[in-house]
Amino acid sequence: AGITVTLPKPLTSGAKADGRFGKQDFAYLPEEDAYRCPAGERLSYRYTNEEDGKVLRRYWTTACQSCSLKTQCTPGSERRLTRWEHEHLLEAVQHRLDANPHAMRQRRETVEHPFGTMKARMGATHFLTKTLPKVAAEMALSVLAYNLTRVMNIVGIKPLMAAIAA
Repeated sequence: AGITVTLPKPLTSGAKADGRFGKQDFAYLPEEDAYRCPAGERLSYRYTNEEDGKVLRRYWTTACQSCSLKTQCTPGSERRLTRWEHEHLLEAVQHRLDANPHAMRQRRETVEHPFGTMKARMGATHFLTKTLPKVAAEMALSVLAYNLTRVMNIVGIKPLMAAIAA
């Protein structure tokens, strides 16, 4: 659609929270289809599987047992990494964000503001309906109300009513 996405790459590893190396500390080597760990070892591709409709590639090395950084890396016998088949797209988005650190500030000021406003109007609470179709309808009504309020504030009520009648 020609849209340039600005979104930080999700960091879902619990290793960082536990004080260990996170996935971002491992360098992906696309020409070898492998990862390089902070100790310099190569985590090679082992197998591919599918989880929740996502094709995931698994990587690990057997050199962890004798590594001096093992306690900083994994509590298990070896460190295993998972790579989504489309992870290169997430990395490209992250590289764009790293090149333009003010992009997230601009996003917060423009894109996320309507959602904060709608949430405040809803009473900063959860949706009142259940199931995806009903929640989608509730969200659509909230967006419609937000957009009508914006139009009334920008062009005024009389021009809006004239445009609706036309």
